[in-house]
Amino acid sequence: MEAYPHLRIEREQPINQKRPGQPPRIKIPADVPAHARGLKQSLTRAIEEARKDLGGFDDRPLFKLKVGTLPPEQIEQGFPGIEVVSQEDGGYALAFADKRALDEFEARLSQLADGQTPKYANILYALEAFDHWRPEDRMGWALKRDGLPRKGEFVLDIELWPLARRDERDAMLASFGAWLSHEGVQALDRVSLGDYLAYRLRVTPKMGKYLLNHRDVRSVDLPPKLGLELGVLQLDIQDVHQAPPPGNAPVVAILDSGIAGGHPLIGPALGDAQGFVDPHREAHDAHGHGTLVAGIALYGDVEACALAKVFVPQLRILSGRVFDADNSANPRFMANIVDEAVRYFHDAYNCRVFNLSYGDCNKPFLGGRVGGLAYVLDCLARELDVLFVVPTGNFHDAPVQWLKQDYPHYLLKNEARLLDPAPALNVLTVGSLARWDRSANAWRHPNDIHTPVAQRDQPSPFTRCGSSVKGAVKPELVAYGGNFSIDPHTDSVTDRWLGELSTCKDFAEGRLLKSEIGTSFAAPHVAHAAARVLGEFPSASANLLRALLVANGRVPAATYDLLSGKEELLAQVVGYGMVDDSHLYRSTEEQVLLIAESALIDKHNHFYEVPIPESFYGGKKRRLREITVSLAYCPPVRTTRLDYKASRFQFRLVEATSLDEAAAAFDKATAEEVESIEELKCNKGTYGAQRRAYGTVQSSTWTIKQSRDAKLYVVVTRNDHGWGMALTETEEPYALVIRLADRENQEARLYTQIRAQLQARERARARV
Repeated sequence: MEAYPHLRIEREQPINQKRPGQPPRIKIPADVPAHARGLKQSLTRAIEEARKDLGGFDDRPLFKLKVGTLPPEQIEQGFPGIEVVSQEDGGYALAFADKRALDEFEARLSQLADGQTPKYANILYALEAFDHWRPEDRMGWALKRDGLPRKGEFVLDIELWPLARRDERDAMLASFGAWLSHEGVQALDRVSLGDYLAYRLRVTPKMGKYLLNHRDVRSVDLPPKLGLELGVLQLDIQDVHQAPPPGNAPVVAILDSGIAGGHPLIGPALGDAQGFVDPHREAHDAHGHGTLVAGIALYGDVEACALAKVFVPQLRILSGRVFDADNSANPRFMANIVDEAVRYFHDAYNCRVFNLSYGDCNKPFLGGRVGGLAYVLDCLARELDVLFVVPTGNFHDAPVQWLKQDYPHYLLKNEARLLDPAPALNVLTVGSLARWDRSANAWRHPNDIHTPVAQRDQPSPFTRCGSSVKGAVKPELVAYGGNFSIDPHTDSVTDRWLGELSTCKDFAEGRLLKSEIGTSFAAPHVAHAAARVLGEFPSASANLLRALLVANGRVPAATYDLLSGKEELLAQVVGYGMVDDSHLYRSTEEQVLLIAESALIDKHNHFYEVPIPESFYGGKKRRLREITVSLAYCPPVRTTRLDYKASRFQFRLVEATSLDEAAAAFDKATAEEVESIEELKCNKGTYGAQRRAYGTVQSSTWTIKQSRDAKLYVVVTRNDHGWGMALTETEEPYALVIRLADRENQEARLYTQIRAQLQARERARARV
């Protein structure tokens, strides 16, 4: 089957405008004077409670305002002296208020209580209550679960309010640092990266209680608890055919516990190994996790290579040791370590793909704000145009009865949610599928019944689930990572010989390969594929990498049958499916990928006419024909807004007789009107326009069953939040991938015919 480079597609004219959505309507209370009196009482109580706070770099009290759907910016506009620092779950906004603002609040509330209509009365109508940021509001998930230790010294992670103004932020950091010094608290590390301001502190129980009452503290939590849980195929290196990678091979960086650089299957492809963990900064892998991850990132399917006894790498590996030998909490913040490692490999080697198989078991995502490391990855991805691949994290706490009777539904429980940094929106998050369903005991004793929890190509019983912010599809992709098997006589659970085969750090003892389970070993399958795409498209943006990978995602039949009719479970456990790399790198006559990279102004649309040959529709024989569309972009983010991402893109696949007709439907359409524009009905197992639009990489597939008279257009729309104007570019970049497949047509000539259509369009544009 001859393969060809993917084709470029250019957008059509016009670029038409759309209207923003309507602002939320403010409902006037039924009894306005009573509403005003209630607000005055809650304001008085909140002021009294705020005075009990400790510290603060200035004397402004901190309030928790119940604002519902009211945009926080309107409060600042209506009441000078109010500084909204964050939106929180449940329709709350946190704000500092100076004396002038408080006096103005009281004066206008008095007017409202007397039956008058003060300035910005709509804000007072929308306000439901004044409240105070309490110690329980500051407690993170792990601290609520475990509580503060009662004696001795221990470590806490403290996040401060991410103030927008640089001078205030610097003043707060200086004030908080001075307060820590005065109290004799040891600061192990500090992060100041955009919206993420945090300290790692060694404290006493008394100081822990003080921090829960400190005005400038946003949250207090226990330090990370790593989810790096770590059978063997006999292989003699003398029987293996090896070759070094080509000189122009793309690079992929493994940020992990280091790599055993002397391993004979890794050494020839290892370009650089650095340690970023204090104090000694050793690069060697003393744990073994990083070496396992590296083997999969380098070779992809290590099992297939071992069976063929051929290991020829097509990539080069860079190793950044970011975990210590025990994979335990390090005095430094992971965010600082990762930031340093990424910048080093990007600057020194122009590395574009990073695998970070890490999950903080103390930071499950239960809605609301993403964790600090997720935020840092989102910012780095945008700043450096790099792709991060991370796992969902492992859930090993399911009781045997859940495994036996409630698989896979228990995966939707809160206990099994994504771990930080998996909720990050500008990265690819990878869940796990079972490759094997026969354990070591079952191989040795064929008559001994061991029941696999998952069948092949079904979700691993330990894979964690999404969604991410505002319901964004997470994980986007899945790959093989392992399985469990249960002995029905003893109810014992095993994973032996049910994991992924990869390179073992103990190679000197004769163990070249080792099998382990975990989403940590699913993620590098995707990192491997992403780096190989760079071999075909060296200048591809991270957006294009994500769009290509997701466009080639397929939900395996075994998973679809298991989750049939359960779209919510499908979206939160397997996302867009498993990467089918048969056409990821090159197109063929029966399957063609069209790629585009462009940039779009806010409140505008771009149009792409899908080039469809007559042969795609024609033919009497019924056959499967598909169109897949994927979109990826990389927005700026703010942890102080519930929407998190400052820009919003979405796409529609619509029918129209002409470009003018398609443009007329979208011309100056409001956000609500765009939502109502009908697109083709997409396949079961993929997601409609509204569901996929929450993420920054989006994809859907359509089956074409009959000839169509109308043309098909992909319409890309940008509709940003007002609060994001200062963060976004005038033209925000995006990548689009359109895949046409006619695999059951043995005489298909899609590539030749589509290329001819695109060339004809180019000639027509040149004449104009």
